[in-house]
Amino acid sequence: MTPADLSLTVQHAVRRAVDDGALRVDVLPRVKVEKARPGGVGEYASNVALSLARPAGRPALDVASVLKERLVGADGILAVDITGPGFLNFTLRPDGGAELVAAVRAAGLAYGRGDALAGEVVRFEPPAEARARVVVECLVGLVRGQGGDAGVADGGERPHVHPGAYETERLGTDAARWRLLRAAPHDRPLDGPPLLVRHERNALFRVQYAHSRARRLLVNGAHLGVLPSYEGEGQAEGEGQAEAGHALAGLLRDHPGVLLSAARHRGPDRVARHLEAVADALLGFQHTVLPLGDEKPSAAHRSRLALAEAAGTVLAGGLSVLGISAPDRI
Repeated sequence: MTPADLSLTVQHAVRRAVDDGALRVDVLPRVKVEKARPGGVGEYASNVALSLARPAGRPALDVASVLKERLVGADGILAVDITGPGFLNFTLRPDGGAELVAAVRAAGLAYGRGDALAGEVVRFEPPAEARARVVVECLVGLVRGQGGDAGVADGGERPHVHPGAYETERLGTDAARWRLLRAAPHDRPLDGPPLLVRHERNALFRVQYAHSRARRLLVNGAHLGVLPSYEGEGQAEGEGQAEAGHALAGLLRDHPGVLLSAARHRGPDRVARHLEAVADALLGFQHTVLPLGDEKPSAAHRSRLALAEAAGTVLAGGLSVLGISAPDRI
């Protein structure tokens, strides 16, 4: 893990803390990481908690503790220590990308589900209108996916939503559900017609297209004799390629936390926004995955393909949570 990689990892931790409601601050555009000073702990250190303490209105040590919870066990980090008034100190470990890829592959579409809400009982009021019924249906699935007992107050069964109630005849199921679930609960639903346009400005199209690209990369890789197998990045890996791969891996690691946050805060729009981020990262990463021209297949290509495969799995699983299809080809 390079200092740039570590900086992105800490930045992702800040973003998760903000999304979870644990911190109320603006996410820094860049987190400064430097070599630990002589006599310090670990290999690198950051004063990010001190920088965020005043905006958060909390002691730096509290902010550091919040971030430490979200950094312990992160890919590439062996240990996180808090020193002095609130410095975060990092001890790194060998590349852990293989663990992430293995976890996604083992869980498949269920990656991100857990038991954090086990023992929690959630009963929603019977929804009276179409949007509420779609949102409640999704929330029941999200809560149950985290081990909770969820249902509606009149019996606890998963609510059934009549397709015609939310314009599926005009928009199709995918666009009709996205327009209702992508918008935050306090916002108006998205306009429907733009969601039918196959263009990069259409976030739903980008997410579904990114999934189809992941599937196509696997097919093209097989034709070239490149099969997905995470073996770590090679010495010749360019800085831009490494950063793009790390950013994508960071988003995949965030996925379980996003699903839990969406369940806890009753916000399916958080899942949709996260899928957009994963899709954009994958679409930016895809051109580095397979050999180009006379380039020979290498361990780096196999690793990138494994990461792209994992991204496709996360996109498909996230779309299924929203009740939206993940086509293999678009």
